[in-house]
Amino acid sequence: VQLVESGGGLVQAGGSLRLSCAVSGIAVQYYHIGWFRQAPGKEREGVSCITRGDNTNYADSVKGRFTISRDNGKNTVYLRMNSLKPEDTAVYYCAVDRSLSTTLQGLCVMGAPFYGYWGQGTQVTVSS
Repeated sequence: VQLVESGGGLVQAGGSLRLSCAVSGIAVQYYHIGWFRQAPGKEREGVSCITRGDNTNYADSVKGRFTISRDNGKNTVYLRMNSLKPEDTAVYYCAVDRSLSTTLQGLCVMGAPFYGYWGQGTQVTVSS
């Protein structure tokens, strides 16, 4: 299984980026896929995830600004990021939850220990 993130870069505050996570070795439509980020000196945190049933979940810090989506034909998961803020600066990773864990509300979980396959990450830097 291989995950390759792309689409990161340097953007001014208020700008937008779309990250891509191209997956090979498994079909993304059958798994929960998550996006995480890690800023220097901070722990990795969950940003968003999408279930195989297309339910989505977002961290409070990104709700209303980020949108996760999936293209089963391209076996790729996207993270559209709008209204970016300097505090969004981090390395962004995508990952696969093979356990298909869900919350009581049927949403995918965003805890890193639930995810088993990880990409190498893509840097997002937001300047003020």
